Amino acid sequence: MDKAVKQKEIESSRTDWPSVNTKAAPLVKALIDDAEALRVDVSKGPLGECRIDCGVRAIGGLEAGRRMAEICLAGLGRVTLETTNPDSAWPFMVTVHTSQPVLACLGSQYAGWSLSGEENGKKYYVLGSGPARAMGSSEKLFDELGYRDEASSAVLVLEADNPPPKALVKQVADACKLPPDRLTFIYAPTSSLAGNVQIAARCLEVALHKTHELHYPLEHIIDGIATAPIPPPAPDFIAAMGRTNDAIIYGGRAQLYVSGDAKAAKKLADELPSLKSKDYGKPFADIFAAVKGDFYAIDRMLFSPAKVTVTALKTGESFEAGHIDTAVLSRSFS
Repeated sequence: MDKAVKQKEIESSRTDWPSVNTKAAPLVKALIDDAEALRVDVSKGPLGECRIDCGVRAIGGLEAGRRMAEICLAGLGRVTLETTNPDSAWPFMVTVHTSQPVLACLGSQYAGWSLSGEENGKKYYVLGSGPARAMGSSEKLFDELGYRDEASSAVLVLEADNPPPKALVKQVADACKLPPDRLTFIYAPTSSLAGNVQIAARCLEVALHKTHELHYPLEHIIDGIATAPIPPPAPDFIAAMGRTNDAIIYGGRAQLYVSGDAKAAKKLADELPSLKSKDYGKPFADIFAAVKGDFYAIDRMLFSPAKVTVTALKTGESFEAGHIDTAVLSRSFS
């Protein structure tokens, strides 16, 4: 099939996709309304933008992180904190489910918007995730998805240890074609309880992202669910980043339900787990140190769940690959 024709078919099949920013708005309001109970701080920035601190000066907590994750998914997914085997060393899990996995995970949750700004001579670099990406980000991914959002307000989630500077707020406002006072920025560092949970809650998103990297047709992905252990936070950024990545790479499990043929489903299952990466086998912090902090030198095939199941809906067959690596998890989390 001609590529342009195929792309047109994909776009026409997604005309019923909802506005991710509109869907997320009630969750943002609920977070603001419950700020005191959740121990998060709400304030107005210098350009009138709404700032929600979930873990920098604010204490935040597990529930704040869970809500951040649901906002990242644009209200199209459910995030729960659960207990598995109580005898396990790490029995508490974050589980993510969405019936709109491509839109929720790739069109919203994925941290794909590279942003930078400066304040008082200090550089500020961050990757933005959440619904505002679909309005303002220039990522090529949105061309492939055939989707752009339009809404009267937008929300962006940042993995950051400071609120966004004015230059970055203006950049986002201009890109989204909204006044700054229609923007909400929710932020928490990786080392915080909230940041810890919202990053581990990307267990399904990384499965979708790697599926895309493997060139599996996204329109064949019908549903998805994934889970990962909640790692203990670490005050050091590198250690915290390592633990949240390890939670997914060595402890994450995902199941995708697909409409394509069984042969393609089996191939996807075989290629999807993190153990297929040449960098697999050591805690992420050690891998990061080995490449001298060059994140882009790490094999991108590493970023996926430890264990996957792909179910072909046409035949009812399920294909499983990978395994949970408790040994590496224990090295990372201890």
